[in-house]
Amino acid sequence: MEHFKTLFIKTRDLFPDFVGFVSDINLKEILSNNVIMELDTALNKYAVLVFNNQNITDSEQIRITEYFGKIESASGTGRSSLKLLSHDDKPYTRDDPRRIFNLSNRLWHTDSSFNPIPAKYSLLSGKHISKEGGNTEFADMRSAYDNLDVKTKNKIEKMICEHSKIYSCQRLAMGIPGNSNLVEHPLVRENRLTKRKSLFLSSHIGKIKDWTRPDSMCFIDDLIEYATKEKFLYVHKWMQNNLVIWDNRQTMHRARAFDDLTEYRDMRRTTVLE
Repeated sequence: MEHFKTLFIKTRDLFPDFVGFVSDINLKEILSNNVIMELDTALNKYAVLVFNNQNITDSEQIRITEYFGKIESASGTGRSSLKLLSHDDKPYTRDDPRRIFNLSNRLWHTDSSFNPIPAKYSLLSGKHISKEGGNTEFADMRSAYDNLDVKTKNKIEKMICEHSKIYSCQRLAMGIPGNSNLVEHPLVRENRLTKRKSLFLSSHIGKIKDWTRPDSMCFIDDLIEYATKEKFLYVHKWMQNNLVIWDNRQTMHRARAFDDLTEYRDMRRTTVLE
């Protein structure tokens, strides 16, 4: 367990630099600037932070999100900045467009990589969890980069990838969404604080600049398969009132299946712009 000035953060023995479990903090309270700075430092260091027993309201989650920067407006929810990944207390029907859209969360992705300004942090709180399944898996893109061979590192160092919602929707044979402009981001990024390099991968990638699309997809899919091996993973098994914050610049994630035709989950997500 690492002791910051005000925080106790426990880490995993085999992976001490990936995922921190924060204790002795009540997120319903207004946090001091010192605590916010320590949480931000911890996010840059561990990439994923887990908080238990945080029965926060939607407005409190928005406040917590805004500690870390400008909040991203949620699409499809009017003026709200908080995205509901469920509705009332009933599961969606099989063909409900909202259910179909949520299936894209089961692809390995990085939140909002299809935007000119991609996501920095995402916060997900579990209000009502599924009885079985529904885990969230996180992959450490820093360790994935570190473990690449030198030849591959040199090959991808200046590589630029094209991101769009179009590409992730096509993977699931979904209709083409509106506002699906193409944006370019480097495949290799460096954290300004820690100076660690990481892969910036996502199912929203559909092409590498100056490559053909088939060659691009084969190469990116191989990289995603490599970067999501078990040695790079943390699997979060949800408990009620968990809050998980992760750094999209240094991780990739996906939701796992649960019986969403007979039970529902109530999950609330907010996102910080970079």
